[in-house]
Formats: sequence, C-alpha cells, structure tokens
Amino acid sequence: MGVYHNSSLRAWFVPGGLLLLIAVFVLQTGLLPISAQAIDFYYYAVFTVGVPLAWRFHSSRAMFALLTLLVAHRAIEFFSGGQILPSGPGHTAFEAAALLLPINFIVFSITAERGFVVPALARRLGLLFFESVFVAVICRPGETSSPGFVRATLVNTHLFDWTRIPQLALLAFLAALAVLAVRFLLFHKPLENGLMWSLASTFLGLQAGTVGQLGSAYFATAGLILMASLVENSYFLAYHDELTTLPARRAFNDAVLGLEPPYAVAVVDIDHFKRVNDTYGHDTGDQVLSMVATRLARIRRGQAYRVGGEEFSILFPGKTVKEVIPDLEALRATIAESSFRIRATPERRKTPRGPDRRDQKRRRLSPRIIPDLHLAEQLSVTMSMGVAEANNKTPGIERVIQAADQALYRAKRGGRNRVEVATPQSLARGAALR
Repeated sequence: MGVYHNSSLRAWFVPGGLLLLIAVFVLQTGLLPISAQAIDFYYYAVFTVGVPLAWRFHSSRAMFALLTLLVAHRAIEFFSGGQILPSGPGHTAFEAAALLLPINFIVFSITAERGFVVPALARRLGLLFFESVFVAVICRPGETSSPGFVRATLVNTHLFDWTRIPQLALLAFLAALAVLAVRFLLFHKPLENGLMWSLASTFLGLQAGTVGQLGSAYFATAGLILMASLVENSYFLAYHDELTTLPARRAFNDAVLGLEPPYAVAVVDIDHFKRVNDTYGHDTGDQVLSMVATRLARIRRGQAYRVGGEEFSILFPGKTVKEVIPDLEALRATIAESSFRIRATPERRKTPRGPDRRDQKRRRLSPRIIPDLHLAEQLSVTMSMGVAEANNKTPGIERVIQAADQALYRAKRGGRNRVEVATPQSLARGAALR
C-alpha cells in the first residue's frame, strides 16, 4: 500500500512526529546545550520563512495556522512582560490562548482550502482579528482574572496539579487532536498530520510556560512542523494521484528502476469506463475511480499505481505470476461483486441543452451497469487485467510491461472481467523490439 493509504508508523510519525521527538530530546535532555541567541534565531527564522513559504505553496490554512501561533505567543509575551504570574494580564492571555489555539486548529482543518481568494482571506483574518480583540479586552488594565468560562472547572482540580492549562483548554486540545487524527486517517493528507503534530508541540510549549527559551523553542518547532508538512504535501502531490491518492506514474517510474528479478507486473483497466462517463457524467466517473482505487490499495503483497485515466499498474517485487494470480483473481472478483453507492450530484461539467441524447447510450450499456442511477444510487463495474513476470532470462522492465499490456488486450477481447497471463511469445516479441 502507499504511505497515505494505511496507518503505518511512517505515515503517522514522519515528518511531524520525528521533528517533535528531536525537539523534545534536544530541549529536555540538555545533552546538546543551545544558547538563547540560537533559540531566538530558530524562532524568528521559522516564522519569517514559514509564512512566505505557505503563501508560495498556496496553502492559506498553513499560513493562518502559522500566524495564529505567532500572534498567540507574542500576545502572551506582551501581556506577561516575560513572566507569567498566578494572576494578572499575562496569566489571562495564557489561559485565553490555550483555549483558542486548539479551536483554531480545528477550524483550519475542517474548512476547505480556498487559496488566497479575498472571501476566504477575509473570513480567516476576521476570525484572527476578533480573537485578538477578545484577548486585548480581557487583558485590559484592572482585570486580574480571565472570564469564568475560560477557567471553568469540570472535575476535581487536584487531578490537574501537573499543569497550569485550564481544564476547558485541556479538553479543547484533546478534542482537536482527536479531530485531526481522524481527518488524517480518513483523508491521508500531510497537512492534517502537520496540524496534529504542530498542535502537540504547541501544547508542550504552553506546558513549558510559553515565555522563555523552552516555550519559544516549542512554538518554533510547531511552526517548523507546519513547514515540513507543506514540503511533504508538495511531494505527495508530485508522486501521488490527487483524486485517488494512489502513487502516480512518476512514483511508478521511480519504483521500477530498483526492481530486480523475479517480479511481476499487472496492468489493470476498468471495463467500459468511457460509457460510465458518457452516461452518468465525469463526477460519477471520478467516484468510481476513487472507489476502485480503494480496493486496489488493499492488494496483498503488491503496490498499486494510477498510471493514467482508468488505467492502473500493480508491482509485485520478488513474486512470480503463479504466486500473484490468486491475489489478482480475488481482487477482480471483489470489484465485480461490489455495488458502489454513488452520490447523486449534478454533473458540474455539463448543463442541459435541449433533448438528452444519452438515452440511446443507456440502452446499449453493459448489464453490469445499473441504468437508473437516481433511483438505485448504485453502480457496478468490472476490471480486466494482464500480468507478466520477469526472471533472469527476461530482465527488461519495458518488455515485461509490454507483455502485460498485450495480455490485457487479450482479456478485453476475451470478454472482459478476467485475468490473462502474458505468453512467452509476447515476452520474446518485446525483446525483439528492443
């Protein structure tokens, strides 16, 4: 499976968790002493570079997360004068920021990325401005404590003697981390992972007192994690298909460079996919691709790639055709027996223009496709597959892929919804063409 198609340790902990672990080790153990000047440089470098980087990557969510961290940290330092006392404006700003930060991260996670269009910018700037005014008002001279709801006590206070963070803020942090973890599990997006680990670093910064070297270092690390998630997201977009999140052709081309015989390659194609698009529209076609990709990602002992359109490839390193045929047959049967529930949404790429000419096409469709989508809301498709293997006698990846392609064509001509194995003759012809 691809990195973002499962809950592997690497997907969950790289790069955000790894960066936070390094920061904890360096800051807490003292084995690598760091001067105050170095921490100040680290802090300002992260936010000075991070905000323009988020703008360059067209990620308004990451940019406003960075701005929120910066504004919250600077507000606490400003109202505390460098030292948070048990009461007073500094303590009030600390408690308010501890509550607002996780709430903001939830908002940034669940709102769709809109880039830097004016309406989206205005809403997020408005939220940040409103919160800044709120903190300024409750920290005005003469106020000695934060509003009651900010420091509300939910359970026995002695259970929380280990922290100065209010109970409601702790609950908000727990809820935010849970939301971010679930969203990463559902959508496999690097930024969700970055927001989650950035919030964890922010919690450690608040727990360390916020002001001072330790707090500044953890807030800077929270910003660094967001920057790393931007780079990871760029890699993800370059090497993964955005619609299906399967590794894309570039990842496939890189993967085949390191293959050594024996290995097997399967070429997979959705049957009658053009008819699905013509009949139900491209939105439905996209849904079918996504659902088929979900099943391909579960293939045992292999890695699936989307190499173009409705075409997929599966690499089986170290396996022979005989070993992978049962897996491919199980995959083919699973897809053929599945009825995909389709969201009945209007086709965004077409508008009504007189009589619907698709009626005749509907009548000619394969029986595998349920004709009335709006009533049944289900669609069934099948897949054809061609598979070839490489051994010490046929080491060239190009001829193996070519032989698998020819096997796929035989599967199509043979009635579709079947797996065909490349013949020795097709491998030989591929070798002759080299």
